Amino acid sequence: MFNSLSTVIDPKKSKAKYPEARVIVLDDNFNTFQHVANCLLTIIPSISEKRAWDLTIKVDKTGSAEVWRGNLEQAELYHEQLLSKGLTMAPIEKT
Repeated sequence: MFNSLSTVIDPKKSKAKYPEARVIVLDDNFNTFQHVANCLLTIIPSISEKRAWDLTIKVDKTGSAEVWRGNLEQAELYHEQLLSKGLTMAPIEKT
């Protein structure tokens, strides 16, 4: 006799999104524009130099900028890496 394994997917669970989060850099009085932009370029994947500088300027002008949004696990990694470079970070915001 042939036994087949079948998986029953709960429709409520299959539509649930993976947790997402926002990574936000805050303005401070000690990090230079160059340092912030370099950190973003080094740590945030696929960010262009122009985007890194635009975000750095936004941090300076408005006090904060969302530098990355996505999977919670990746957000935690980028947050920790930016923090370790001395940037002032907001707590991770889950979306």
